[in-house]
Amino acid sequence: MWTVIPVVLFIALWSFIAPQLVTQSVLADPAAADLPAFDFQRQTILNEARAVATGAANGVFNQEADALVEPYRAAISHYRLIGIGATLAIALLFGSWAFLRLKPDFAARTKVERAVMGILLVASLVAILTTLGIFVSLVFETFRFFGMVSPIDFLFGTHWAPDPMANAANPDGSRYGAIPLFWGTIFIGAIIAMIVAIPLGLMSAIYLTQYADPRWRAWLKPALEILAGVPTVVYGYFAALTVAPFIRDLALSAGMSNPSSESALAAGLVMGVMIIPFVSSMADDSIAAVPQAMRDGSLAMGATTSETIRRVLVPAALPGIVAGVMLAISRAIGETMIVVMAASTAANLSVNPLEAMTTVTVQIVAMLTGEGSFDHPATLSAFALGFVLFLVTLGLNFIALRVVKRFREAYE
Repeated sequence: MWTVIPVVLFIALWSFIAPQLVTQSVLADPAAADLPAFDFQRQTILNEARAVATGAANGVFNQEADALVEPYRAAISHYRLIGIGATLAIALLFGSWAFLRLKPDFAARTKVERAVMGILLVASLVAILTTLGIFVSLVFETFRFFGMVSPIDFLFGTHWAPDPMANAANPDGSRYGAIPLFWGTIFIGAIIAMIVAIPLGLMSAIYLTQYADPRWRAWLKPALEILAGVPTVVYGYFAALTVAPFIRDLALSAGMSNPSSESALAAGLVMGVMIIPFVSSMADDSIAAVPQAMRDGSLAMGATTSETIRRVLVPAALPGIVAGVMLAISRAIGETMIVVMAASTAANLSVNPLEAMTTVTVQIVAMLTGEGSFDHPATLSAFALGFVLFLVTLGLNFIALRVVKRFREAYE
């Protein structure tokens, strides 16, 4: 360990230093005396010569680069030998030092455990600091946005139509009402999708744990969990090309006039299918973890299998089931591709599932793509939307923890 770490650190450091040394060596060569003074042109010529020298390209476009190919090859070879030699020297030095430290009273296990503990602590701090950095950046940009647009207009307005080309010094707050986005996110991701995912996921978990033959279970459970690995763009294509036209034709046959090809119902149904494995897998593991004595006791008291499942197993496994549902909701409200392809990008405040709608994540993508200025309220609105979505997800996790804690105490 004391040999590997210094070698790895040196290799990582040398990979950054060596290209700079190679470039400086080439620039010092007489062949580089006629390079243009303009930095962009000079860098272009150097990049062409480097590509040919490393074998990434077969020829050069600028004739000035042809004279630099051989100096580049010589410099790369020279510093590669230096790097190999230095790596071997460091390995030998630290290997010898580690060998000389081997003594009967050397507590290697204690030191290794301390080093591993330090690595784990750094990994934990990286995760915590990353979350803190995301939160701080969201808060900072959100306050910048609220300095331009009133929070009341943003949180309670019903009209969403930001104009990236409008005057940033005098924005129209009435165009930044985010209620349609919040409603679309809840309606598609937390209502329609959950109506599909919760019953199907829970019933599939009950069947797999209580009724399915072990041979069937060995095939059905992996097949169900494959749904979690399907790319969301595939679900989006399925929603846009199959489900949405089917719903439109169904609405036409029911007598509706001019139903939209993009609807919240299409996106919600496909999103619900996508998150079934989240609910099913967590419910499956939770039900299987219920002690066998609770099942046997219920059956011994004369309860049927369905009564045992409904009154004993599901309540006892409720913490895991709730955790799976909350995980599925968090996954659903953060989905973008399915909504873009099946529910459109139109901000619409409606309870009709056959109308086009959009969500917070879709608008975040729309506001942050393109050439919008980060000093314009239209662009900064994406951070405010992200901050609200962050708080909603945090609230869902808090509610899930409270529910899990309450029922865990009841059934322990």
